[in-house]
Amino acid sequence: MAYSLLITSREGLEAGLILAIVLSYLARTDQRQHWRPVWLGATVAFAASLALGGILELTATSLSGAALEAFEGSAMLFAVAVLTGMIFWMKRQAATIGRELRAKVEAAVRGGSAFALGLLAFTAVGREGLETVLFLFAGAGTADDTFAYWLGAGAGLAIAAAIAYVVYAGSARLPLGPFFNITGALLMVLAAGLLVNGLKDLHEMGAVPNLGPRLWDTYHVIADNSDFGRFLSTIFGYDSSPFLGLVIAYGAYLVPTLAFFLLGREKLAQAASRGSGARPLARQG
Repeated sequence: MAYSLLITSREGLEAGLILAIVLSYLARTDQRQHWRPVWLGATVAFAASLALGGILELTATSLSGAALEAFEGSAMLFAVAVLTGMIFWMKRQAATIGRELRAKVEAAVRGGSAFALGLLAFTAVGREGLETVLFLFAGAGTADDTFAYWLGAGAGLAIAAAIAYVVYAGSARLPLGPFFNITGALLMVLAAGLLVNGLKDLHEMGAVPNLGPRLWDTYHVIADNSDFGRFLSTIFGYDSSPFLGLVIAYGAYLVPTLAFFLLGREKLAQAASRGSGARPLARQG
């Protein structure tokens, strides 16, 4: 549940904040009549994300054995690549995204282009929806309680919607910066877990032939097939007797990416303070 809650709250909030910026700008400039294409674009993107999730699930249920392991392992590695890229994209864009969005909205309104407004919303929601679907699908295979897993996903979306509404209503003093900093770091931990789980699946079906010797055995302490062990596997990629290659892959991904993500915060904040029109997202990335 914690895994799915974190994914949907973080990704849902990113999409919600972009919609909040667009809608609040239209409201402040007496352009509420342009809300319709924005909501239409967001709805289409949300529906497309659900459809993608359904396709992934149907594909997985139609496979078995080595083919299923290959599909799930590849999906995990792809999810890691997508999420990592998007986290760093948001970090770079956070200081100026508010100003840039308002400029795009103003240009679309001035040109009378409802399609441009709809495409803006579609892109924002679709980008986060793609990430969310990939990560929920990749993590579902190791979840020990399916109902709690999807309950957490729903709760995360509700939290994201509530925070986005508060931002839209004009509260620019929410501590969104710490939220994005902390959840960004946690998402990288989840990504590292998915990386080793994906490699493990590919190893089991023979696509990754040699991962070296097993380094230790903690099965008698925390069995990786127990409820708690499966929870740790979902979050951290826990294995009670991990291969050397998996341990190296975990550290080789997490240490440099986390260090790079956490460095440069002061420069980003300085850039944000210079962006006069970026208040809603200036302190978030």
